[in-house]
Formats: sequence, structure tokens, C-alpha cells
Amino acid sequence: MYIADTRTWYLERIIRLSAGVFVLGSVVMGFVVDPKWFYFSGFVGLMLMIFALTGFCPMSIILYLFGARERCKC
Repeated sequence: MYIADTRTWYLERIIRLSAGVFVLGSVVMGFVVDPKWFYFSGFVGLMLMIFALTGFCPMSIILYLFGARERCKC
């Protein structure tokens, strides 16, 4: 069983957290405000698939500029 390291907030963990917040928020907005918000959930899912397949993630670039760093491979 894989359990992620929770002692530090590394880049990949912040990406997963932000993706979860975006998806949950857009689903709530889709039910409460306008169903077009569900497209945002689809966009987040698409970007997660692109990140898994290619390694390219615009969110990681933004977070890196704000100081988030990759997990230590020590």
C-alpha cells in the first residue's frame, strides 16, 4: 500500500490538493449556480491526464514560481 509523505507540502501534493479543490468547487457551482461549471471539472480532469501522460502541467509552473518545490529524492 502506498502512503504519501505528509510531513511536508511538496509540489506534487499541492497539485493534487488544488485539483481536488477545483473539482469539488466546480461540481458544487455546477449544481448551485449553473451547469456550465461542470466543464471546468472536465478541464481539470483533462489537465491531470495530460500531466500523467506527458509530465507537462501549467499548475506546477505557477506553483514553482510561488516557491513550491519537488519532493526530495533522498
